[in-house]
Amino acid sequence: MAAAEASDRVGDCEFPDVVELNVGGQVYVTRLQTLVAVPDSLLWRMFSRRTPAELARDGKGRFFLDRDGFLFRYVLDYLRDLTLVLPDRFPERSRLRREADFFQLRELAERLRPPVGSDEAPGGGGPDDDQPPGADSRRSGYITVGYRGSYTMGRDVQTDAKFRRVARITVCGKTALAKEVFGDTLNESRDPDRPPERYTSRYYLKYNFLEQAFDKLGEVGFRMVACSSAGTCAYASNDPGEDKIWTSYTEYVFCRGQ
Repeated sequence: MAAAEASDRVGDCEFPDVVELNVGGQVYVTRLQTLVAVPDSLLWRMFSRRTPAELARDGKGRFFLDRDGFLFRYVLDYLRDLTLVLPDRFPERSRLRREADFFQLRELAERLRPPVGSDEAPGGGGPDDDQPPGADSRRSGYITVGYRGSYTMGRDVQTDAKFRRVARITVCGKTALAKEVFGDTLNESRDPDRPPERYTSRYYLKYNFLEQAFDKLGEVGFRMVACSSAGTCAYASNDPGEDKIWTSYTEYVFCRGQ
């Protein structure tokens, strides 16, 4: 019994060789020596100068970091061999640089900084991800918003129909565009590892107010260019005198910069 209690105390003070992390909802498993590969970085201080009891955890006991879970994969790749490898035409360079600054990985942040005088450098006259909304550098593209809704029409057609019920608002389009527009309100759980330049049709929103989605799109320069809807009608029971239930599926296509 005493030996078991002593072992528990040691476990509270030391990190395991293999560490599980929850970064913004994305789960990563890596070696402790990878996390402490860069001295004086934030992760180095967290996992070499503090105890497990001092760090935040999620409901399953994994160490929790409230950062961008998608971009953390590139931070972790860098820590493994101190080499930066990014996909071709990587569109989130400035956001990754912000993550590098947060984790105090100075060399990684410098590698992500655009060369002075380049089109991407501030004042260079070219596109820069850090420019404010409304600048000409905003990505062009399409986003399709869809929803399946229903409402009930009473037997007395003069009475108001019951308000529509929106079960879920789906988002289709390029991953980077969807994240730019909807940010933290975007649920990526059905397609969590989609690269930023790939397309997805599996995202949906964490709320069910269609107008709120339209506001988000309008604020960043999108305009509606097409819509399509299909509906069906059924009775609540086999009695034709009962209320009619209408269901519909509608899609709205938004465009920016085309």
